[in-house]
Amino acid sequence: QVQLVESGGGLVQAGGSLRLSCAASGSIFSISVMGWYRQAPGKQRELVATITTGGSTNYADSVKGRFTISRDNAKNTVYLQMNSLKPEDTAVYYCNLAHLWTDYWGQGTQVTVSS
Repeated sequence: QVQLVESGGGLVQAGGSLRLSCAASGSIFSISVMGWYRQAPGKQRELVATITTGGSTNYADSVKGRFTISRDNAKNTVYLQMNSLKPEDTAVYYCNLAHLWTDYWGQGTQVTVSS
């Protein structure tokens, strides 16, 4: 069974930075695609960034150049470094582990960016 635990969310002023972490239990982290998604109030959950087992990354256009996803397979942890934050980045951020045809989700961490 895989469990994902996010941390690092909080309240920050526009232009500030936050670093989210997601620690995974289990033995499939290193062979899984990891991702960050977010859901703002009244909106659908959307992709923020993904990283493959080989380290290839993909970003939503809205965060390109500001956010960086990375992974540490030795620590079973994926990170999301968020810089130049904007009020529109306010959302609950969810960690995702995709392995074969199964998706696992964390409980989410709130990020609030004040103007």
